[in-house]
Amino acid sequence: MSDHIYPITEVYGSSETSIDDAIQKAVSAASKSVRNIEWFEVTQIRGHVGEDGQVAHYQVGVKLGFRLER
Repeated sequence: MSDHIYPITEVYGSSETSIDDAIQKAVSAASKSVRNIEWFEVTQIRGHVGEDGQVAHYQVGVKLGFRLER
């Protein structure tokens, strides 16, 4: 078994639709500039409540682990 070393970066995503969508947007946006992303960990979940008292926006903090190229 080979050794695995993963640098970590943290990004934040948001969505008006759902927490899952916010996660997907964060990972998708990061994958455009970070190669070899292999895993993610949600570190924060929060949101914004609109004037009508309803959830208006979901926000997530996501740590991403990516494989180093050798």
